[in-house]
Amino acid sequence: MTQARIKHVADVATNMPFADFWLQRRGSDQTVGRVERDTFNVVAGRIEDIGIRVIRTDIVDARYLSYWFENLWNQGYWRSHNHGTLRLRHITVSDVKNLKI
Repeated sequence: MTQARIKHVADVATNMPFADFWLQRRGSDQTVGRVERDTFNVVAGRIEDIGIRVIRTDIVDARYLSYWFENLWNQGYWRSHNHGTLRLRHITVSDVKNLKI
């Protein structure tokens, strides 16, 4: 049996105003992948961030998943799994969708 991935339990996309939470898509090694739980705000850059909305609430709770992503960020997961060659780094929607949970 294959292991479940984020794409099996949540919608993942940019420019998602009704997401449960967002991941910072662009930034430095220290900021990329940081979880934001505030309201959608175009001025603050949410339009560029990766929104995650849980669709399978029978499998995972949105709040729990946001803390799971926050733990990934705290452990430095995105520092070694981001893209870019300069100081500006980024993660992609497919990077998030294909994470095993």
